[in-house]
Amino acid sequence: MEINIPEIVAEVTEAFMAYEKALLANDVDMIDELFWNDEKTLRYGPNGTVVSHDALSAFRRSRDIGPWVRTLKDTHIVTFGRDFAVANTESTRPTAEGISRQSQTWVRMPEGWRIVSAHVSDQP
Repeated sequence: MEINIPEIVAEVTEAFMAYEKALLANDVDMIDELFWNDEKTLRYGPNGTVVSHDALSAFRRSRDIGPWVRTLKDTHIVTFGRDFAVANTESTRPTAEGISRQSQTWVRMPEGWRIVSAHVSDQP
């Protein structure tokens, strides 16, 4: 298995940045699109565990966070072959203390790269 094939890293990076743009704009439709539409989709976070695409969409739609700003740092994307990748990053926000961390597992589906699992944590 090839690790970090340059064109695959570029594809996942593009999908990762599309997610980041959607997240900052609170574009829930795009966030929904970038998560695997399946009952096994999972997100761990400071707000608890969310299992299934439907539950994740409902969670996102119930939050009125509006657009916000953060700065990514130490982002690492590693691809395994042509259809599997992990993305990890840290971020800071001007209105919050501490560091947030997120990890995402990406899989190439017939409709494109999708997040199948995510984890978010905040460190004060």
